[in-house]
Amino acid sequence: MPLTVRVIAPDKTVWNAPADEVILPSTTGQMGILSGHAPMLTALETGVLRVRANNEWTSIALMGGFAEVENSEVTVLVNDAEPGTGINLDDAKAVLNTAEARFNKAQNGTDRPELILATQQYKRARARVQAAGGNA
Repeated sequence: MPLTVRVIAPDKTVWNAPADEVILPSTTGQMGILSGHAPMLTALETGVLRVRANNEWTSIALMGGFAEVENSEVTVLVNDAEPGTGINLDDAKAVLNTAEARFNKAQNGTDRPELILATQQYKRARARVQAAGGNA
């Protein structure tokens, strides 16, 4: 029996289809979900969700949120999400380079709000590159 997987952002549903397996970027590490998984609720980190359906993997960049697993249904509620197929890898790498430079500079400074913002931007940029198939 396959999983029913839904990835929902405030302005759109990014994925709503059956799947064989899901790998979530939980705040405690990568978490694999198969049909029959025990019920759970977990916080999600900014990162890449991977869904396997019909023996093909699909990557989706997630910008934090929560996932609920119950009765072979996985519901993912996120702040924002973007399928890897819709991300231009070259553009995403350029944004990652800028975000990484800002993050490195903020780590050496004393401006705490700047460090928090730079960290969020870096994680988002890294997730987009990974979802698009790049190494980050």
